[in-house]
Amino acid sequence: MVNLAHKIDLNGAAFYADALDRAAQNALLEDIRAIGRAAPLYAPETPRGQKMSVRMTAAGDFGWVSDAQGYRYEPRHPSGKPWPAIPERLMAIWAAVVPEARAPECVLVNFYGEGARMGLHQDKDEADFDQPVVSVSLGDEGLFRIGGVERGGKTASHWLRSGDIVVLGGAARLAHHGVDKIRFGSSTLLPAGGRINLTMRVVT
Repeated sequence: MVNLAHKIDLNGAAFYADALDRAAQNALLEDIRAIGRAAPLYAPETPRGQKMSVRMTAAGDFGWVSDAQGYRYEPRHPSGKPWPAIPERLMAIWAAVVPEARAPECVLVNFYGEGARMGLHQDKDEADFDQPVVSVSLGDEGLFRIGGVERGGKTASHWLRSGDIVVLGGAARLAHHGVDKIRFGSSTLLPAGGRINLTMRVVT
């Protein structure tokens, strides 16, 4: 199911091109739709009250949320319902890509519509930085940018296509990274266009 043959180093992160074929992508899309039915996408706001351009939901024991109280993980969707379980297909991808890691406790689902982006940030709300973050791209291409642990300095950019996987681990675990723009309509996976990014992580 997971092809790890095409690996390159992306400023310290492990990048696997074409890791999931179209059949695997379609199967994951059905899982994501099931997650969305149980925990609908919502547009979070930053602590300063600015609405993010991406819409989010999650699966697992925790979901990442942002509001006036700050950035954090919560065991329930903003509606008050618990998050749905992580689909077995995603658990299998994690096991294939980072077999030495603990089992993921959260899958964050980010949907990028036309014009959406994600500024440079660190994934640092987790308790154990020895555990990696595994990112799966589905749908339209996204221009991924990654820098170093310290803000500023040299960054590297790469277009992520549907089926690509990126692993932030080791020295790159706390690297600043983001998505500068979406090449809307570049993929036929999502009928109405857009990009889905799945990031699996250990929270506790």
